[in-house]
This record gives sequence, structure tokens and C-alpha cells, in this order.
Amino acid sequence: MTFEMPDFWLALPEMFVLGMACFILVLDLFLPEERRGISYFLAQITVIGAFVSSLWVAPAGVQTTFDGMFVSDPLGTFLKLAIYVLTAGVFLYSRGYLRDRALYKGEYYVLGLFGMLGMMVIVSASSLLTIYLGLELFSLSLYAMVAFDRDSLRASEAAMKYFVLSALASGTLLYGLSLLYGLTGSLEMSQVAQFAGGHAGEHYAFVFALAFVLVGVAFKFGASPFHMWIPDVYHGAPTSVTLYLGAAPKVAAFAMAMRLLVDTLGPLQASWGPMLVVLAVLSLAVGNVVAIAQTNIKRMLAYSTISHMGFLLLGLLAGTRTGYSAALFYAVVYALMSLAAFGVVILLSRAGFEAERLGDFKGLNERSPWFAFMMLVAMFSMAGVPPTAGFYAKLAVLAAVIDVHQTWLAVVAVFFSLIGAFYYLRVVKLMYFDAPADPEPLTARLDLRVALSANGLLLLGLGIYPGLLMGWCLAALH
Repeated sequence: MTFEMPDFWLALPEMFVLGMACFILVLDLFLPEERRGISYFLAQITVIGAFVSSLWVAPAGVQTTFDGMFVSDPLGTFLKLAIYVLTAGVFLYSRGYLRDRALYKGEYYVLGLFGMLGMMVIVSASSLLTIYLGLELFSLSLYAMVAFDRDSLRASEAAMKYFVLSALASGTLLYGLSLLYGLTGSLEMSQVAQFAGGHAGEHYAFVFALAFVLVGVAFKFGASPFHMWIPDVYHGAPTSVTLYLGAAPKVAAFAMAMRLLVDTLGPLQASWGPMLVVLAVLSLAVGNVVAIAQTNIKRMLAYSTISHMGFLLLGLLAGTRTGYSAALFYAVVYALMSLAAFGVVILLSRAGFEAERLGDFKGLNERSPWFAFMMLVAMFSMAGVPPTAGFYAKLAVLAAVIDVHQTWLAVVAVFFSLIGAFYYLRVVKLMYFDAPADPEPLTARLDLRVALSANGLLLLGLGIYPGLLMGWCLAALH
């Protein structure tokens, strides 16, 4: 037995984020209340540093280190860059919201960075153990973030629900991973995949383990019937935390699905494909139908998330490079759409007032025509109306499904998308055709207005010129 020194260079972004998060945690203890902005700026510097370092250490091919537990490849680099951009957007949008509610504390940014670190570990996982460690680091940070407003009983209730249900899902996933280890004798994903492909006689044992693994993956996606946590957590958490939950974690969930289902259990695609069909159809049905009855914008967007995860699963179940790239494109675009939608919710909120009811959007066009247009772009993109990015994302997924001769699934997806268009257009109707309940013009910081405008215009630009992002998605999956 010989010990090989691991290549720490490949893990430079993770080590940098870990060191900076610990530094901000300690520094914030000594900062007076009026200088809390230092923690925010250091958090943003950390995200920028991670972005630059990920580009710096990105290999041309696939490299592993830490005895095969950590992988650096083009897919991981692309997903990390997307996570950095989304996390930076969340921190920027949340700044004023937290300050108005006396929640402007360094712990929010520290927890956000540790959650981002967990997502980075998931993205670069090449071992069953590594992906579970990343998942737990990410999940523990989210539990604390949901309960961040300690004076809110609703937030505490949401955190408890999330903790209990997520613990059950994590236990189920861990049991499935332990079964895979017992069947193969290895924790490395490549060796598990090789063993699964060469032992057709033990197919049913692998399918049994696969079922448990898929439950854990579906829970992190928020796919039906494992969606029960999403509406309550989205509603109960502070809007800045809901914004965090709705953005980067969806990209991490895609990474988790790719590492576990494609890289590890790819030889069993004929088994997990039909399972994803059931999850996708249920998600499309439950998400779009139940969202119609919601009067709270956060709960409506929560059920909307469930329906969008159904679309994302359609790309994965195609089992082709085209399908995977379409699902990756959809995950990134959905995160941007969610960022824009919750960004407008934060824009409308102010100290002592949460813009959570649909009625709060009445007459937004009269108060601020530009940001009413930004919300319109976000709603149209979620509904799949051209020329927004959401339209091309749905089109790419449907094309991938039709390519594998699952036309009936494409028809079902289109049908439920038409149903879903109702609750998105209802928000547009309230903004443009109803009288405002509050005639005061909107006021917001310049950085929030600039970032939200760029977010909305990016959704429009990616709908008109989707080739650039899709090209990156295809290159990442080469």
C-alpha cells in the first residue's frame, strides 16, 4: 500500500470558500451593528474569488483527486460558475430586505456560503460518500437559514417541517447508497457503474437500491409526491431565504441527479427512466393544478417550482446527451426565472410589510412600469411564452423527449403547461389592469434596481439568443 499525495490544486475553490466563510464568521463577532456591510462585501468577494479560482483550475478533461472521491470536469466547472452567479444575486437582492427587518447579520452570509460550499462538493463528487457529505453540509445550512428569523413562529415551524422531512429523505438516500456499497464493495461512482453494467444477474438488487436513491433525489428536486415540504417552507421562510432556496439549489439538485443516476447508475437507465416518467407527470399535474388555488405569491411560486421540476425530469429521463443538455439549460434558466420573480417580491416589500399576497401586485404598472415589465418577463418565461428563455427551455426538453419516441409525454407536458399559464397570466392581469392598492411609487437601492433589470433582460436575451448558453451546456456534457 502506498499513499499518494492528493492534488489540492483541483479543490482550490472549495478550500478558498471554506476559509473565507470561517473568517467572516469570526470577524462578524467583532463588527459593530453599523458596519455589518463589511460581512456582505466579504461574502461577495468570496463568491467572486471562487468564480475566478474555478476558472483558473478548470482542467481541459476529467481529473480526480483525494483517492477518487473528488472529480474536476467541464460539467462541474459549468455548474459551479452558475451557482456562484446565482448566489451572488441572492446576496445582493437580500441586503436591503434583511436590513429593513433587523436581520442584517453576518450569519446569513456565512450560512449562505456554507450552503454554497455544500453545493460545490455535490457538483464535484466522485464518490457516494462525498455526495452525501456535500448534501448534509448544504442541508444543515438551509435548516438554519429557514429559521433565521427567530421571532417568527411561521419560520420556526417551516424549519422544523423541513428538517424532519429532509432527515427522512436523507436517511432513505443513505440506505440506498449503503445497498450500492454492499452490492459492489466500492464507494467510487465509476466502479459502481462498471459493476452494475457487468452484473445483469443481480439486476433486481440494483433496482431495489435505485428506488431508495431516487427517493432522495426526488425530494431534493421537490418532485411530486415528495413535494410536501416546498409550499410550507417557501411560505414560512423569510423571502430572502426563499429566494436562496429557489435559485442555486435547483442547479445542485441537477448535479446530484447527474452524478447518481447518470454517472453511477447509468447502466440502469432502462429502470430509472420509467420511474422518472411517473415523477415527472405527477409533478406537472400537482404543481400546475394546485397553484391555481393559491392566493399567496410565495406558495404559488412553490407549486410552480414543482411543475418546473417535472419538466426538468423529462430531460433527464430521455437518457441522451441532448436530453441532459436540455435539462441543464432548463435548470439554469429556471434558477434565473425564480431569482427574478422573488426579486420583484423583495422589491415590493418594505419594513413592516411583506408583499406576499397576489393583491399586492395590483396596479404595479402604474407604480413602476419598468419593474412591472420585469415581472411580466419572469411570468411569461415561467409560462413558456416566446421570446423568453423559458419558451426555449421547454422547447428543448420537449424536443429531447420526442427524439426518444415519447411523444405522449410531450403532449402531457404541453397540456399542463397550458393550465399553468393561467396563474402566471393572472399576475400580469393584476399588474396591468387593476388599480393599485398602494399608489406610492416604488423606491429601492440602485444596486437592486440594476441587478433586477439585468436579470429580467437576461431572460429576454436568452430567449432571443439561446445558442450561447445551450452551447455551453453541450460543451459541459461533451
